[in-house]
Amino acid sequence: MLKFDHVSKVYKGGKKAVDDLSLEFEKGEFICFIGPSGCGKTTTMKMINRLIEPSDGTIYINGKNIRDKDPVQLRREIGYVIQQIGLFPHMTIQENISLVLKLLKWPEEKRRARARELLDLVDMTPEYLDRYPHELSGGQQQRIGVLRALAADQSLILMDEPFGALDPITRDSLQEEFKKLQQKLDKTIVFVTHDMDEALKLADRIVIMRDGQLVQCGSPDEILRNPADDFVEEFIGKDRLVQARPNIQTVEQIMNPKPITITAERTLSEAIQLMKDHRVDSLLVVDEQQVLKGYIDIQIIDQKRKKANLVGDVLETELTVNKDTLVRDTIRKILKKGMKYVPVVDRDHRLVGIVTRASLVDIVYDSIWGEEEISQ
Repeated sequence: MLKFDHVSKVYKGGKKAVDDLSLEFEKGEFICFIGPSGCGKTTTMKMINRLIEPSDGTIYINGKNIRDKDPVQLRREIGYVIQQIGLFPHMTIQENISLVLKLLKWPEEKRRARARELLDLVDMTPEYLDRYPHELSGGQQQRIGVLRALAADQSLILMDEPFGALDPITRDSLQEEFKKLQQKLDKTIVFVTHDMDEALKLADRIVIMRDGQLVQCGSPDEILRNPADDFVEEFIGKDRLVQARPNIQTVEQIMNPKPITITAERTLSEAIQLMKDHRVDSLLVVDEQQVLKGYIDIQIIDQKRKKANLVGDVLETELTVNKDTLVRDTIRKILKKGMKYVPVVDRDHRLVGIVTRASLVDIVYDSIWGEEEISQ
């Protein structure tokens, strides 16, 4: 799908921004380029769509030399998302999403249908089509920037720190949403970031660069378990080198498959009795198909029972993890953020289990993490 064959970029004065880079990636891979400021990661990405021309070497997409194609046509065939998003304020959301489609001379009706289809992928309703960027939140604007890159159904998407300007909660949500979207659509993503947690969470393969040179390329687990040298180990950070037992990889392997649940139409009195019976202080709220709707706890009931009678009147939503999520990501989410537990769901958001702080601490004790890290 994407190949770098001894690619270099040399600027005036002889400075090598990228030095003899050779890499090859398959279709559908999520590739994160990361390294210190000035390491050449953004230059490398911009050479793919010829916003920067390589000085030496060749880049191939689907076996074809990118220099053999008109640069404007090449860019129309590659999605591109930047941190500043770049939405046009005078254009509606539909016009922003379908900008490339207009350049490709798609008819208006077909462009609108495609924009509506894409909005559905990120749980945004058709009413957003006729709004303007200033009417959207930062997270919603970022979603539109991603959708614009997907509009023409390009198989290759370039993303330059697309979530860097967002607040941590919105960024975390968008990362999970985009990873699911990428897997569903089978796109090849080249993603530049300075955030190692983001790279470990999203990437199928991570490319670590320094002074324009490739230092290490591998899966997150390969890099965490076998850093190439002291630079990689220091750049990753010793706390991230921590791994749970090798035979435990996903949340599904450690979750409790029988969390205590209640449905929204039950009364708060029934909820309190259920908590007493099972000696818990919170309940997960599901529907008849076990789709997770939220949670209630003693504090919520105490605050709201005078004004409400049913569980559905007071339930609140919370963070979840997919059953296929890596244990290391869940360890960081629970232990670092001080959460007591995280509900585990499948791809249809059905509740399948729960991971508790206590269960993760047991795993950490058996790993190479020390007690000092756990207490931090």
